[in-house]
Amino acid sequence: MTFFARTVRTVVIAGTVATSGVAAATLASTALSTGVNAQSASSIVVQGNRRIEADTVRSYFSTGPGEPLSAARVDEGIKAMYATGLFRDVRVSRQGGRLVVTVVENDVINRVVFEGNRRLKTEQLINEIESRPRGTFSRSTVQSDVQRLYDVYRRTGRYDVEIVPKTIQQPNGRMDLVFEINEGKKASVRSINFVGNNNFGRQRLLDVMTTGETGLFSWLRSNDVYDADRINADQEALRRLYLRNGYVDMRVVSARSDFDRAANAFTITIEIEEGPQYRIGTVDVQSNIRDVDGATLRRAVRTSTGGVYNVELVDKSLEDVTLEVARRGYAFATVRPRGERDPSTLTVNLVYVVEEGPRVYVERINIRGNTRTQDRVVRREFDMAEGDAYNRVLVDRAERRLKNLGFFKNVKITTEPGSAADRVIVNVDVEDQPTGQFSISGGFSTSDGFIAEASVEERNFLGRGQFVRLGGTFGQRTQGLNFSFTEPYLLDYRLSGGFDLFWRHSNVSNYQAYASTSYGGTLRLGVPITENFAIQGRYTGMMQKITLRQDLTNCFSGYNDALNQYTLPDGSVQNFKAGDPRIPAGSVNNGPLYNVGGVPSLTNPGGAVAFTCLDDGEASSALRAIDGRNRFISMLGYSLIYSNLDRSINPSQGLFAELRQDVAGVGGDAKFIRTTGELRYYHDLTNDWIFMLRGQAGNIFGWGPTKPNGGKLDSIDQFFMGPELVRGFQTAGIGPRDFATTAFQSGRLADAVGGTSYWGASAEVTFPITFLPKDFGMRGALYADAGAVWGYNSVTGLGNLPVNLTDPASGRNSSDHVVRSSVGVGLLWNSPFGPIRFDYSFVLTKAQWDRTQFFRFSGGTRF
Repeated sequence: MTFFARTVRTVVIAGTVATSGVAAATLASTALSTGVNAQSASSIVVQGNRRIEADTVRSYFSTGPGEPLSAARVDEGIKAMYATGLFRDVRVSRQGGRLVVTVVENDVINRVVFEGNRRLKTEQLINEIESRPRGTFSRSTVQSDVQRLYDVYRRTGRYDVEIVPKTIQQPNGRMDLVFEINEGKKASVRSINFVGNNNFGRQRLLDVMTTGETGLFSWLRSNDVYDADRINADQEALRRLYLRNGYVDMRVVSARSDFDRAANAFTITIEIEEGPQYRIGTVDVQSNIRDVDGATLRRAVRTSTGGVYNVELVDKSLEDVTLEVARRGYAFATVRPRGERDPSTLTVNLVYVVEEGPRVYVERINIRGNTRTQDRVVRREFDMAEGDAYNRVLVDRAERRLKNLGFFKNVKITTEPGSAADRVIVNVDVEDQPTGQFSISGGFSTSDGFIAEASVEERNFLGRGQFVRLGGTFGQRTQGLNFSFTEPYLLDYRLSGGFDLFWRHSNVSNYQAYASTSYGGTLRLGVPITENFAIQGRYTGMMQKITLRQDLTNCFSGYNDALNQYTLPDGSVQNFKAGDPRIPAGSVNNGPLYNVGGVPSLTNPGGAVAFTCLDDGEASSALRAIDGRNRFISMLGYSLIYSNLDRSINPSQGLFAELRQDVAGVGGDAKFIRTTGELRYYHDLTNDWIFMLRGQAGNIFGWGPTKPNGGKLDSIDQFFMGPELVRGFQTAGIGPRDFATTAFQSGRLADAVGGTSYWGASAEVTFPITFLPKDFGMRGALYADAGAVWGYNSVTGLGNLPVNLTDPASGRNSSDHVVRSSVGVGLLWNSPFGPIRFDYSFVLTKAQWDRTQFFRFSGGTRF
């Protein structure tokens, strides 16, 4: 048989049941009304049964001892038989004074087959339906199965799917059940519209939603596929955004999805009622526990009078107060917020109420649905274990942590009663999702040239929650390999441990006169102090070597006569200083070279000065002092990190601060203490205009003995700063320079030798480009930078080549404190190939020896 259209199948199935029921009831009534009544169910004759015993059929008509079989009882029996799903037809008739029940059994399903399913696997579909091989065929069950399959496909965004169930008859009362599926195309989200959003722009609201719009780069994304569950989650994300910013009356009035069947696309309209913004009025902690003073718990509260109401700070205050009370011995205490809104002053008066909760213990924590992630990875996110006091605040905290891991597609924590009244079972239902990533990146920057990167990483290695990454960089001027491993729960404590291995090489460029090679490793240990504050310790050991170009190192301290031209044994001609040990044996000295209008000449036209090695642009002694030397750097360091950013990528609100200090000299060839710090503050001004204020500073000083060539630091350990401090300047374009070896005839500029201190400040506003579709991912930027690099504590000279920090043009010392500043405009493109940024800067103040670069471009790709 074949089921036709879904509506027709539904009508046929319903009609079959109703007709048979009425007929059976009518026949039963007729048979019994004639006076030929069966005395008991055991006297009923059963016909047509093949697999089901006759006594089983009679049991549906059973009566009490001595009780006659009434028409109502027969009617109930027929309905009960249909309800089992074992019978396709049941008829009651009278034959020779006996009641005869004739049945037609449903066939047994031999196998269930899906045809046409390319996007969803058969294993996934078979788990969604109730019809099973070796089970009894039922039209109503198949109808329900079809509906479930429709729901599964709709969750994947396929709304024009067609599903037709068919049966193929087999011998011995068996049949094959076949679901013919035409999956169709995914229904896209054509547009997302907002109504009533006056305080947040459309772009800002779209940023917090996981659902996206169909656009130019949809082929690289999947979030533009319509998913009703995702839309519901997006509504909650919008509500949380408003509650974080003081809009306590905000509600989503409606979220309407209009489907255009012709275009196979949805238009989503979300109507919002924002309400006014509230600030926090009074804040108090009220303790109803006799031995706990509420005033002593105030330091655990994160909300403060006058601040904008933030639901996340309220939630974190609940957690902190709960933990503090538990530390004082009240594990069953509950903390709940009580807020009183005052519309006249637009304030919310908060009271955190602490009470003794019911003494309920955690009997068991069940982890379900994790096919890859190990149970212990889930359990360690709980601040309670089996046998501990149950606390709902800590459960909510664990749920938030599990969601933030990024290991699971869905996380849901529920409870059920335990084996006793004071026991509760906690059920954690999760669904694993892919956590590995292979990426290929490529791009160009004005400092590193063309660059490509390939990497493979896994955030949940072997289901243990460990992070592993292997990457390689291959560029025009830089190359490198790196490997990282991180264990977020070292020895099952909330400590993160890991190590990094690296190899890096950079070539000579317009920004540096030397090639550099370094390789080594770092050991890391992180200790979270609070949700927002952490300390990280580290040890780094690495080998480093720099190599100067040959033409920049041909001055030797033992001689200083003019350059001579030599004919080498192979017939080539090359210029050397007399006595240069690199002159090949058998070379012929053609005589000294003279400077004739900047051109080398073997003849002196009169008055010309012989070329010296300085005339071809010698490298600074600060660099030559370590040329070709292998340096081993061994250093211990730590970082203090604070962050309450609303999101780690493209933040719009919050503060990030980091202080780093490294001490080199735990063995090795370098002895210094380097301290750096950075602070970034973000604030959403209005309608997705984001203000960012950044400050940074650093200092390095040597603590070992003065080196033979002067100073306590090697030059390359000092700070070389450029556009990362003040945009508008080249890489290493700011700071002290050595003018001693600058030869104007060679065209080389003075080498950067680094500074011992720096500071920088930046203010930037980024804003949406409203006339471009969101799918373009473009934002504009206006910025202003200021900063300085100064100080010098490295080589003072090498042989006959002293370090001269005084600019001959201005007469100023290049290691002095000079403020550089600039303003500019930028274009930020969050392209499908990765973030790309264009900056054009206007330098306001600079030193005469600085190197400027008005336009800067950097970017890359990941796919």
